Amino acid sequence: MRILLVGAGGVGDSIVKIAANRNFYELIVVADYDPARAQRSVDWVTDNRRDVAHRFIATSIDASNSQNVAALVAEHKITHVMNAVEPKFVQSVFQGALDGGANYLDMAMSLSHTHPTDPFNTPAEKLGDWQYDRSSEFATKNLLALIGTGAEPGISNIFARYAADHLFQEIDEIKILDGGNLVVKNDAGEEIFAPSFSIWTVIEECLNPPLIWEKDRGWFTTPPFSEPEVFEFPEGIGAVECVNVEHEEVNMLPRTMKANRVSFKYGLGTEFINVLQTLHALGLDRIEPVSVRSQAGRVSVAPRDVVAAVLPDPASLASRMTGKTCAGTLVTGTGTDGSPRATYLYHVADTEWTNEHYGSQAVVWQTALVPVISLELLASGTWSGTGVMGPEEFDAKPFLDLLRDDYGQPWGLDDRDPQNPGKL
Repeated sequence: MRILLVGAGGVGDSIVKIAANRNFYELIVVADYDPARAQRSVDWVTDNRRDVAHRFIATSIDASNSQNVAALVAEHKITHVMNAVEPKFVQSVFQGALDGGANYLDMAMSLSHTHPTDPFNTPAEKLGDWQYDRSSEFATKNLLALIGTGAEPGISNIFARYAADHLFQEIDEIKILDGGNLVVKNDAGEEIFAPSFSIWTVIEECLNPPLIWEKDRGWFTTPPFSEPEVFEFPEGIGAVECVNVEHEEVNMLPRTMKANRVSFKYGLGTEFINVLQTLHALGLDRIEPVSVRSQAGRVSVAPRDVVAAVLPDPASLASRMTGKTCAGTLVTGTGTDGSPRATYLYHVADTEWTNEHYGSQAVVWQTALVPVISLELLASGTWSGTGVMGPEEFDAKPFLDLLRDDYGQPWGLDDRDPQNPGKL
């Protein structure tokens, strides 16, 4: 397996560090628009895993140019393109892998577009629709595009599949619930607003109309931050208020899994929501460029890119962050014994541990862990397929066994009161 890793930000850097401990690949080409950033990731391998350093090289890439992606695929005889850049580049990297004849993986999918007249009831183009529409193009070339393979979407989908195969005979709802008790502080010890992953993605997920799926209704949307509920997360994280946000799982899971309802809720917190609403009110969430006066004259910039530029890089937060993050899936329905059942399947990452062992903060490290394991399962032939597929379309047990036994990451399974599953 020869891998082209597109993007050496927080998640891409963590992918490099995790993969350096494994032995399933021949080469990983780390490519970034900033070659120095790619080189830093490769240098970490040289400094910490010298025995495998010859398998990593750094280069530059323009992820917005599919021809650039295809050219690197050809130059390095790449078999798998791993996309670790912002979702706005999904289409070009996806197309570049296809044109170059390589398999493809990502952790965030092609962007959605809201309905022009009824955004809070009716979906238009959903997250990932653009990719699903091109499944036959990958299948015709005998290639696989494994999309949505991060923490969420990703391990959340895998938990849903495991529950369907081993814990339930009938599923009422699959509800993805993400929460944590992460805190970021500045040099003065004051808590600051610093998203744990790209603000570009945060804005996209949280301010777009959330997507929900119901068996009798199909897909529909609601206003942002709808249906608040308090959910008690495990391993000391505690009770967190969670709200609906737009997320890929809701488009993915109903395609191949049987359930009456699929939703996604995120524990954002009041302050975080207030900041996002302020950005929206000021127009700073917009992606359309505006003309701005500078010392060099007038330049065109996207307001969202300005916000991203002034906030701390998520990759730099490891030493400033404390706390845990939890990615998990609550499944309710009828258990294999015929009784009502509610089970929360989850994985927790602790920033203290991820920083000590990898120099990474918990959210980006947890996101990076899933595609590395997925690549290993593809390399061994345990997972295989063609076309555009999500991780829920593969057997979940080999993934979860590898996660626990070989990667040393336990995952949890909490059976809850079916009448009150939000409480431990």
